[in-house]
Amino acid sequence: MSNISTEIKYFNVYRSASFPKFVNTINKHYEKCFDKNQNIVFLCIGSDRATGDCLGPIVGHILIKKNKNLPVFGTLTSPVHAQNLGETIDFIYNTIPDPYIIAIDASLGIRQHIGNVTTGYGPLSPGIGVNKKLPCVGDAFITGIVNASNSNSHITLQTTKLSTVVDLAEFIAYGILQVIEKGQNQRFTLTGITNI
Repeated sequence: MSNISTEIKYFNVYRSASFPKFVNTINKHYEKCFDKNQNIVFLCIGSDRATGDCLGPIVGHILIKKNKNLPVFGTLTSPVHAQNLGETIDFIYNTIPDPYIIAIDASLGIRQHIGNVTTGYGPLSPGIGVNKKLPCVGDAFITGIVNASNSNSHITLQTTKLSTVVDLAEFIAYGILQVIEKGQNQRFTLTGITNI
């Protein structure tokens, strides 16, 4: 779960006008990354063991399935969660020169914001919604608001509707993929392998 302290843009995944606006916003991150000659990395945080927390791994799964060469950390088969987040961050910084990390995670919010994707610059704080102290990470963030925040966040995550999580994950993943396809002349480098 994420808590962000920067200007946040909201995109309701159930409104058709939201998708092109989201794509445009992601494209700005993409351009910023390459203007600075940084290597873009998608860090998809979450666990596949709780419905409400599997947004990140589903996004990572879709990204890798559609483009095996994308620098993605966190999938359904290899999730990045509380136990391995720190070592994954270290691995990224030790193996990828000047990474521009876009951190992707589920979040809890107010009821009216369920079904919204948020974006912004700066790091997010994974685990804050369930009172876990984890490293802040990201040059930019994308979150999906999967459910309403309350005093029983762990139970909320277990009882979150999978359809909501999948809708959010597909919106995020296909938005990223559309930007990547438009920028195929750009290069992605991951541990010495140049892609696209």
